[in-house]
Amino acid sequence: MSRLAKRPIPVPDGVTATLANGLLSARGPKGEDSLAVHGEIEMRLDDGAVSVAPRSGSRLARSMTGTTCALVRNLFTGVTDGFQRRLQLVGTGYRAEAQGAKLALQLGFSHPVEYEVANGVSVKTPSATEIVLESVNRQRVGQTAAEIRAIRPPEPYKGKGVRYFGEQLRLKEAKKK
Repeated sequence: MSRLAKRPIPVPDGVTATLANGLLSARGPKGEDSLAVHGEIEMRLDDGAVSVAPRSGSRLARSMTGTTCALVRNLFTGVTDGFQRRLQLVGTGYRAEAQGAKLALQLGFSHPVEYEVANGVSVKTPSATEIVLESVNRQRVGQTAAEIRAIRPPEPYKGKGVRYFGEQLRLKEAKKK
């Protein structure tokens, strides 16, 4: 079993956690989220801490124990602090504009691209070439960022495209005559 799973996970101050019918729900200052407990995992909530243990000695149960602990920690972090992912648009004429739950992108195609942002994820555009995604769910924010990046990933010669903020690209050398 995972060493991290042997210790109970404390519920942070200001967070209300409930465990019912295989669903761990947490409510905090940033919002609320829930986590479905895997069938091979036994979870208990007592004395302001969540304890995770495998139901059996199977390989799946042991491996899911550590994963579940990480998911519980992310759940508590999300409802207290939230998660944020920043994207950068690099290229002449590339720009983004947030329109409620939609993101209007101009990425060098012959047409503008409209991306419908996932439920529970808020999108902001502080500048025309920067996108900020925020949510209480880490997986949802990461998946949304990956889908936006996949619309126009950075190309290897000039580096134009959508990239994560601070992402280092290894550019290829152009063909020589």
